[in-house]
Amino acid sequence: MGDSNDLENVDVARVFDGGDLDCGSGLVLLIRENMLEVPEGCVLEMRSREPTVADDLPPWCRMVGHDFLGSLPLESSGRGDGTVRYFVRRGSGAAAAAEAKALEADKEKAQTYEWRLRVRSTGHLESTAYCRNFSFQAGQPASFEEKDAHPSAVELLLGSLGAALTTGFASEVARAGVEVDDIEMTVRGRLGNPLAHLGLGEGDPGLVAVDVKCFASTMADESAVREAWQRAVERSPVAVTLSRATELTLKLAIV
Repeated sequence: MGDSNDLENVDVARVFDGGDLDCGSGLVLLIRENMLEVPEGCVLEMRSREPTVADDLPPWCRMVGHDFLGSLPLESSGRGDGTVRYFVRRGSGAAAAAEAKALEADKEKAQTYEWRLRVRSTGHLESTAYCRNFSFQAGQPASFEEKDAHPSAVELLLGSLGAALTTGFASEVARAGVEVDDIEMTVRGRLGNPLAHLGLGEGDPGLVAVDVKCFASTMADESAVREAWQRAVERSPVAVTLSRATELTLKLAIV
């Protein structure tokens, strides 16, 4: 790690904020995209509050031919969210050319990536989904009980929407340098005709309305917060997909 005094005075050609993304969730793509805007031999400052970046970034720089200069906590702005400044000098020659090709390869890979799960019936009103290095259990397609051993498929779908927007919103405000103390959402869904799902009637058993209300606790500029929220909605795979299939209402309340 470089000397802190040297890093404080380093001439930075470009700065970008990676928020709380880690290297496996798109941060490397963003680093490569921003690095191409930096002249060879000049320095990129990447800001992040994801702890794993401290371990993952230096070996990645060595692997692709960049010079990792070190890091500093971001304290001067008064942000107390654990944001760290990372300084990377862009490699030259063959390394720089390889980076441009690697970025295009990564983009193509991302565009064709397919998520895969294996799901088995594993008990009475119970299924288990297996994906990557973990698994989770689901109960009935839709449950009307007060208590169940596992969430229903409808609840998992609505929970996925809420999780996607909560995490996406947190990442967007972090990348924008907007301090938000707390983010919480309520998600409500209504089926067209629950009796159709049970085989007791005709009609639409699908979700016909989903309402999401996000509560953000912050003293930051309201317009900046709302812009980050809009970006989170527009970039959410789950929200965009559901908006095509049902009436999706999204509201943001700043408290």
